Amino acid sequence: MSGADPFDAAAAVTDQPLRLLVTCADRPGIVAAVSSFLFERGANIVDAEQHSTGDRFFLRVEAELAEDVGRDFAELAARFGMDWRLTRRDPGKRVAILVSKVDHCLLDLLWRFEQGELEGRPALVVSNHRELEQRAVHFDLPFHHVPTEDKPAAEERMLELLADMHLVVLARYMQILSAGFLERLASPAINIHHSFLPAFAGANPYDRALERGVKVIGATSHYVTAELDEGPIIEQDVARVSHRDSRADLVRIGRDIERLVLARAVKWHLEDRVLLDGARTVVFR
Repeated sequence: MSGADPFDAAAAVTDQPLRLLVTCADRPGIVAAVSSFLFERGANIVDAEQHSTGDRFFLRVEAELAEDVGRDFAELAARFGMDWRLTRRDPGKRVAILVSKVDHCLLDLLWRFEQGELEGRPALVVSNHRELEQRAVHFDLPFHHVPTEDKPAAEERMLELLADMHLVVLARYMQILSAGFLERLASPAINIHHSFLPAFAGANPYDRALERGVKVIGATSHYVTAELDEGPIIEQDVARVSHRDSRADLVRIGRDIERLVLARAVKWHLEDRVLLDGARTVVFR
């Protein structure tokens, strides 16, 4: 994208499909120009999706092409004022998972990686508690216990551990990451939380939801920013509940939704299907 090198290092994996993501002001001729560019280089386009808001244009193209075309595409991108990114499918993407004591999102992600549902691979698990250490060991993953009583020291240690990750996933990591930490973190981070916010922020949201007789519960997955739980939303889902559901029912249903929503967000990010548009996202599913 503009301001950074859009030729992603992953694009060097030339035996994998090429992915081109474009954001720019909408105007005639963008699709034709991109298609012609790829055709002239012998590319076979296998998937293409686009979206226009009227003034902004978004495009994701996946093509079979062994040639590295990033430097050439920069000239075309400059003509249209594009923010763009060129990547390839990369099974070696390293994903770090942060957890606290609750294991449902962690185990779901590890199972999906093991089954090949998610691109890349889990590289390590970091936690502020030791309760889930054996879960990581079961999947032959390094487990790092980083207590947070000394928050600055903990964040320094975590930055060391997360230095070479493609993605950091907060799989119910119940700690607030400081703005300074996020500024220095070299990779995007994705979080999951229940969708009772902002009505039932803080502790024991299911108790208060039960007291208020909510009819719908859900989960939200978003990119982590310095503004707590205000990052661009990637995915959400809901389920209807009723007066017959107990607190245990609400927790169970909520955890099921959290697993699915987080898995979808991680999958779409790793497959380069998410384009940022200010405070929102365009997701080509």
